[in-house]
Amino acid sequence: MLAMFFWAFVVGGLICVIGQLLFDVAKLTPAHTLSLFVVIGAILDGVGLYEPFIDFAGAGATIPITSFGNSLVHGALQEAEQHGLIGVLTGMFEVTSSGISAAIIFGFIGALLFRPKG
Repeated sequence: MLAMFFWAFVVGGLICVIGQLLFDVAKLTPAHTLSLFVVIGAILDGVGLYEPFIDFAGAGATIPITSFGNSLVHGALQEAEQHGLIGVLTGMFEVTSSGISAAIIFGFIGALLFRPKG
């Protein structure tokens, strides 16, 4: 059990280090870095490498934003097998709708509480 926590910490930390290096060294904006991580997660799931990555790293692979790309592609492929081409669109939103909804709701609540300027 301790090894599971260790690898989750190490893998999640490495993903964060890569993101910080993209900010500092490559001078990418947060939006570019976010998009890049989502696309990397999608590609890794598309070629079948993200599920073994999750099995190895656990929360270290499911918590970062790369997991969102994984969820998009995983849902699309799963629904495409059952419903064809229309399943590609519905599958993406079926799997990720709760996360998207939570981000919108909590973002709105945060904006009400802290009154952002701009």
